[in-house]
Amino acid sequence: MVEHGPNVSERGFVLRLGRSVPWAFMSIDPRTPVLVGAGQYVHRAAGLDDALDASALMAEAIRAAATDAGLADVPNPDTIRVVGLLSHRYHNPARVVADQLGLTPKELAVTTMGGNSPQTLVNTTSLDILRGDVDLAILTGGEAWRTRMRARKQGVELQWPAAAEDDHPRLMGEDLVMNMDEERERGIVMPVQVYPMFETAIRAAAGRTPEEHLEIISGLWSRFSKVAEDNPFAWIREFHTPEEIRTPGPTNRMVGMPYTKYMNSNNDVDMGAALIMCSVEKAQELGIPQVRWVFPLSGTDCHEHQFISHRWSFAETPAIELGGRLALEMAGLTIDEIDIVDLYSCFPSAVQLGAQSLGLSLDRQLTRTGGLSFAGGPWNNYVMHSIATVMAELRNGAGTTALVWANGGYTTKHAFGVYSTTPPTREFRHAYPQDQIDAMPRRNLASPADAEGPATVEAYTVMHSRDGLPEQGIAACLLADGRRAWGVTNDPGLAAAMCEGEWVGRAARLDSEGTLHA
Repeated sequence: MVEHGPNVSERGFVLRLGRSVPWAFMSIDPRTPVLVGAGQYVHRAAGLDDALDASALMAEAIRAAATDAGLADVPNPDTIRVVGLLSHRYHNPARVVADQLGLTPKELAVTTMGGNSPQTLVNTTSLDILRGDVDLAILTGGEAWRTRMRARKQGVELQWPAAAEDDHPRLMGEDLVMNMDEERERGIVMPVQVYPMFETAIRAAAGRTPEEHLEIISGLWSRFSKVAEDNPFAWIREFHTPEEIRTPGPTNRMVGMPYTKYMNSNNDVDMGAALIMCSVEKAQELGIPQVRWVFPLSGTDCHEHQFISHRWSFAETPAIELGGRLALEMAGLTIDEIDIVDLYSCFPSAVQLGAQSLGLSLDRQLTRTGGLSFAGGPWNNYVMHSIATVMAELRNGAGTTALVWANGGYTTKHAFGVYSTTPPTREFRHAYPQDQIDAMPRRNLASPADAEGPATVEAYTVMHSRDGLPEQGIAACLLADGRRAWGVTNDPGLAAAMCEGEWVGRAARLDSEGTLHA
């Protein structure tokens, strides 16, 4: 089913289009890329019988995007580009989606993994349109992870469609390995372990006590839940107070200290989203009203040092700072001239790092959806939903300019997009400043044998059992020579002790196996 709300149609598009278009008769370069349709689809199946697979969610979102563009039918595109997904192995998901809709595009593509992928797709497609390689593109993504997990628990094999095994789509995007061998050997492989370590580093850098900092991030997340409450396409439309968010309880267990469940990304969703992009010339040919046009002005793609072991600091993200600044400069705007912002929001630390690097106050509205905890975190495709939401807000007059930041990995891969309802005075511009980032300072990682001895805790977290009990402490430590070393303890007593007070800056000892000792 589709979630409904004020000014939202059956297909999920905003009807209130009061924006005037003073540029309606301006001459615009016919190759200018423009977003003309956006669709979102949320399906809350009662069980497995009425559930939809991810390709069906995408097809519904595409239909919604076509209706949003004012089209009677889904137009046949030059390309269908699908965000890499985890719910099912389709072999070629773009083929499955095309077949469901009766489309015959010349190109079928799928992205590499990463939450940056939706914005990277917009950037890449904008360049393709500008060059004349593409006239009309459908970008889409979806996940039926909630249904997948239900089926697994019930021991049911889902009979979902798939393309032939030898049907290979074009692979788009930068495929980065997220963990080095030394991290995998220590078991440090999950976002729920890494992002809370960023959080303790941010807290210590700000000079706050754990209690003071917890109040700030729970207040931030409470404001995000309020946005989700008013978002008809949010998965969880329920407001939570700061106290409810930061207090562990039966439905809000501690996961990775200091994060309760409410502060973690929620991938237990069945959601799809889609965007229709084309050239101005194609939009005019299709008769798409100009009040529905949203222009990508600029975009950047880049990544931090690939492995967290090599990051100079867990409290800074220089690639966000550079990538965001370049995107704004190429659009001819400053951050203060941006009306609408949506920052990637898998965990509170991501929002803080993004805001800090972009020069944004945490008091500003930094999400337009409610974020991945409340609006929903459909793995790599959240930002497709955020772009669709931003488009609706721009059209409704909430502002004329917008900035979207997408993130993949452990604040690793970044994509930025600047949007406007006003036609650009220059062609779409894109930058990939990776050479500058690669030249930035990085740390070397010491092996457990080389790190044996004294160390200083730089960042840490405590992973909790499903019963809410401390069971494992993980610490990034600095050695006297500036190298980083990992310390892990499975001693429940030490793990519990690490939940009290501030451990960043504390002296510790590492043994030759990499075990952390107080």
